[in-house]
Amino acid sequence: MKHQELSATAHALVAKNKGILAADESTSTIGKRFAGIKLDSTAENRRLYRELLFTTPGANDYISGVILYDETIRQSTKAGSSFAAYLSQHGMLPGIKVDTGAKPLAGFAGETITEGLDGLRERLAEYGKLGAKFAKWRAVIDIGAGIPSAYAITANAEGLARYAALCQEAGIVPIVEPEVLMDGGHDLQRCEQVTGAVLDSVFTHLFAAGVYLEGIILKPNMVIPGKKCAQKASAEQVAEATLRCLKRHVPAAVPGIAFLSGGQSPTEATLHLSLMNAAGPLPWTLTFSYGRALQEPALLAWGGQSGAFTSGQQALFKRAKLNGLAAVGSYKTSMESTAA
Repeated sequence: MKHQELSATAHALVAKNKGILAADESTSTIGKRFAGIKLDSTAENRRLYRELLFTTPGANDYISGVILYDETIRQSTKAGSSFAAYLSQHGMLPGIKVDTGAKPLAGFAGETITEGLDGLRERLAEYGKLGAKFAKWRAVIDIGAGIPSAYAITANAEGLARYAALCQEAGIVPIVEPEVLMDGGHDLQRCEQVTGAVLDSVFTHLFAAGVYLEGIILKPNMVIPGKKCAQKASAEQVAEATLRCLKRHVPAAVPGIAFLSGGQSPTEATLHLSLMNAAGPLPWTLTFSYGRALQEPALLAWGGQSGAFTSGQQALFKRAKLNGLAAVGSYKTSMESTAA
């Protein structure tokens, strides 16, 4: 029965026209975002901003689930409903970030290992009681001179597999997020090579850990040249390279792939997703699990001003709708000026 429930939840997260809102920024990360609009990062301001996102009228037409942060899953709407309960009541599954961040990998300069396995079984039990139906763990792989090392890839893949197994034991769907960063000067080909090696290692370790693939969601990066690369890639090249990489390395048993935006602009992230979905039948659903690429327009439209609450919600709805269209390959850049 547990496998059936895990599979049902995973499929609900990648339902047609829908994707996932990542609202799991740490307190320090959201503090930096708030600094950009000159807003103090108080607990109440963070709560208010998350309420703006979660209570956006019509958002549930395009958002299947929301990834929360530890602070956020314990907060409530102004009316007194816990965020997890509010989301569930409005057809959006509540999820939770459970890793404790990427830390320097001892003996491997410039590389990191994601921590958070200690006590995870107990934390998952608590989050389940708080309403979480799925979880997220992010492993970070950087590309640079001599990196990533095979050891860093293996260590992070093993961590993802141990996390995923613990989630499924608790009846919670794991989002498996191996992110190859788009920082640096590497080209498209190098990103594809590293992303493929990372995905191979991740699925090798998921198999070894006995993880039920039909009950996970993969959250990878798209294959994109580094920000400092002189040779830019067209949107079509990004879509083509990403699909080629995924087809080679992701088993068809996985229900869905929900991309991270990874520093892309909102319009780039939407266009790349749409081009991939327009390319033809795929063995898994391709959708979005965007943070900044969904939130940035809403945050700027709101600006921390009480009179602009509705404007912030309208901006989020527009991006959610456009990404919902991209999830079925129907987005066109001309919609940016016309979508309500």
